Amino acid sequence: MSNTKQEAIYDARVLGRGKMLTLGLQHMFAMFGATVLVPVITGLSMSATLLFAGLGTLIFHLLTKLKVPAFLGSSFAFLGGYASVVQMGMAEGLSQAQALPYACIGVFCAGLIYFILAGLFAWFGPKKVMRFFPPIVTGPIIIAIGLTLSGSAIQNCTQNWWIALLAILIIIVANIWGKGMIRILPILLGVIGSYVVAACFGLCDFTPVKEASWIGLPVKWENTAIAVFKNPNWGLIVAAIIAIIPISLATMMEHIGDMCAISSTTGINYLENPGLHRTLMGDGLATALASVFGAPANTTYGENTGVLNLTKVFDPRVIRIAAIFAIVLSFCPKFSAIIACMPAATIGGVSLVLYGMISAVGVRNIVENQVDFTASRNVIIAALILVLAIGIKYGAGDAIDLGFTKLSGLAIAALVGVILNAFLPGKDYEFGENPVGDKSVNMSGTATRLERLRNPDWKADHDSYTKGKRIAPKDE
Repeated sequence: MSNTKQEAIYDARVLGRGKMLTLGLQHMFAMFGATVLVPVITGLSMSATLLFAGLGTLIFHLLTKLKVPAFLGSSFAFLGGYASVVQMGMAEGLSQAQALPYACIGVFCAGLIYFILAGLFAWFGPKKVMRFFPPIVTGPIIIAIGLTLSGSAIQNCTQNWWIALLAILIIIVANIWGKGMIRILPILLGVIGSYVVAACFGLCDFTPVKEASWIGLPVKWENTAIAVFKNPNWGLIVAAIIAIIPISLATMMEHIGDMCAISSTTGINYLENPGLHRTLMGDGLATALASVFGAPANTTYGENTGVLNLTKVFDPRVIRIAAIFAIVLSFCPKFSAIIACMPAATIGGVSLVLYGMISAVGVRNIVENQVDFTASRNVIIAALILVLAIGIKYGAGDAIDLGFTKLSGLAIAALVGVILNAFLPGKDYEFGENPVGDKSVNMSGTATRLERLRNPDWKADHDSYTKGKRIAPKDE
């Protein structure tokens, strides 16, 4: 799409300051439910999370020439990596707070991998690069991410099953029968609803909220990755890097799916202009910077793409307003304390749904790309990825000691999958041949739904492809 047409879309929406502020606030709340859940689950700083969600979004917009209306929030794909490194650190006598910065070092390195892939995309083009990360590899990896996290969700649910079930029920009702913004905010509604009920029954201790100040710095030195190097455990640093870097394969696929979804929603091909290499660099830099200061990895958010589709306001300035709101909230410790007092059962109920959704997205990735499981190579690759990831997680204490370092089951599974796919004969995947399947890796599950809403030919394209006919991408 030409710049003239892009400008016409923005000019068609004459927004006053008040409306733009309201739309920005709406975008912040759309990302809020999932973004704040990551630090609650991992133990990372809530204030730092909000700060670098906002800063990361602004960095992303700067690197993408201020063109792409995307918001960056906390990535759920790295939850398994954080948990694995924390367990390895605690096995060596560290506390959770002391082990988390080591995980952040691994996430920092994962963020740098984005730059490598961005360079490859710029140099070789997407088709040649993506053939090393086909659905037979990324699909089972995503499935394994959700399944390996399921144990922690159940443990939290056991604290109070009634509160956990209430959170799940609210999420289901809002997502299935909700209208408008209610359907976009099921996670936030599930958190708030179950939290309020738990508070009414005296299940929450709000003492930390009373003690917290209204204003404070969002970053503490001891929580940063830099603090590790004051007295480093080099073995744990290496183990954290090896355990977490493979997860970036899944998050980069998620990023590509999100960019396809946003392009479909706005009618502007952002993969071409400003280019996938720029969006990947923006996402990677935001992740790397956040991890240095003890915040979770960032990722483009499908929830905000849903807001774009509802409002039909595609001006990136609205997203940048939402980022500023997040930054301002990060300087309020009392707000962070309210989140920290959330009952474990609420976290468990919400996590149970989210982790299951992650695995379900992996299944969808495989189905919509029509992976041929009559081929022995595909069966072997998928089988080894799933068995290694889950088996090592629950049968070998989450990681295997290789002598010089420890590798998590997820890391071993990802490496084995990529290597086997590269060397076993019979590769038949080509990125760009199936426009439906290429978008199905989106973690939030938004891409395909938005494609149906935005594109009246979606079903015809999907049905034609599933009958064996190749549907060329719209820009071919």
